Amino acid sequence: MERLTSAAPWPEHLRGGVIALGNFDGFHRGHQAVVAKARARAGAAGRPLIVATFDPHPVRYFHPDAEPFRLTTLDQRARLFRSAGADAMLVFEFNAELASVPAVDFFTDRIVARTGARAVVTGQDYVFGKGRSGDVALLAALGRDHGVEVETVAAVEDGSGPISSSRIRAALREGDCETATLLLTRPFAIEGIVQHGNKIGRTIGFPTANLRLERYLRPRYGVYAVRGRLPGGRVLDGVANLGVRPVIDPPEELLEPYFFDFTGDLYDQAIEVELIRFIRPEAKLSGLDELMQWIARDCEAARAILAATPHLA
Repeated sequence: MERLTSAAPWPEHLRGGVIALGNFDGFHRGHQAVVAKARARAGAAGRPLIVATFDPHPVRYFHPDAEPFRLTTLDQRARLFRSAGADAMLVFEFNAELASVPAVDFFTDRIVARTGARAVVTGQDYVFGKGRSGDVALLAALGRDHGVEVETVAAVEDGSGPISSSRIRAALREGDCETATLLLTRPFAIEGIVQHGNKIGRTIGFPTANLRLERYLRPRYGVYAVRGRLPGGRVLDGVANLGVRPVIDPPEELLEPYFFDFTGDLYDQAIEVELIRFIRPEAKLSGLDELMQWIARDCEAARAILAATPHLA
């Protein structure tokens, strides 16, 4: 799959494609339905499928001090789009210039003229252009004017209503990994570079691979049963503390997975850690001896959870 930016020249072999247009942070079941519809159109017409997304998220641009809310990085989205059948990912850099582009100009200049798209597929609530002035009705009208087929996909619903990134974020803030997994069709995962720390875990027999949370949404602080995906595709079961490390002074916000039955050096490597189930909240413990006892119990609980939880791609 090719990865294109909004500033790069458009490859000739990708002109005339079908574009799935949205933000797609999280790439949940609703987003997947949009891309599946676009993939079906592209396949039937023998055209390339391009999935477009925005970075940074428009909310981050307009509200730079907003609390972290990201569900996926661009790298994670790229892998998800590839698995969904995309031939290319188009990343629109959301900056002052793009924020000032009127809706009509965004469609005519950034979609039609630049990519030569023959069809565009979006969700029914898609908005675009300066001040969010464009909606799917305007998109359809512009498509008719420019010979571009436009299709909107209805929201995917379950028993609790439309599936949305907001619902996933709310579930994760409650530590409800099971609901988040159902809505995403996979566990929520944090990806990052393993950091060097003070290596206290190593001294007590539980070495951890520490990841900074960066701009990811903060799930409920506490201990989780997790699965780690290492470079090369190896998958490891483990347990992790997510939070501010209350035993350590000064506190530091990290995800700290300990992988069972693993020996090796992960420092400076990119890994992805899936949150499978919340086990307990963080606790302020008396010291390292009590910490070791709690970790041992957490490991036992996590092993039992993971033994009963199938792997999801």
